[in-house]
Amino acid sequence: MERIPMTAEGLQRLEGELKVLKSVERPAIIKAIATAREHGDLSENAEYTSAREKQSFIEGRIGELEDIISRTEVIDFSKLTGKVIKFGATVRLADEDTDEKVKYQIVGPYEADLAKGRISITSPIGRALIGKTVGDKVEVQTPRGGKSYEVVGVQFN
Repeated sequence: MERIPMTAEGLQRLEGELKVLKSVERPAIIKAIATAREHGDLSENAEYTSAREKQSFIEGRIGELEDIISRTEVIDFSKLTGKVIKFGATVRLADEDTDEKVKYQIVGPYEADLAKGRISITSPIGRALIGKTVGDKVEVQTPRGGKSYEVVGVQFN
């Protein structure tokens, strides 16, 4: 069974979503299905069909979250130090073409959020950065073509 690296914060977020689905969403959809059944003929009942589809989605998401959580390996990066990029590192990069500076934290695949500067360790740039140090050049193939970066900072916090 493949382990999934994750921060403690990422695990808490997934556990919170699972708790809401089980304690709020699931009971609500069960009530909605019961109410829709009371409206009569189920073959022509759009409310019933919609509620069943939502129930199917909720049950699928619960199963998915339970699987992810059971395979999660929490990595406490606050105790990590050094100059080598690894899981949990916050990395500052300079785009070699535009000299634009970007900052990313390397996290697990289920907590990546580019808008918040969190990239997955399994993404092309995440994989390219692992093992690099300040001053190293990184070539990455993106959907927009090749990009070249220089590592200008590495920190763990």
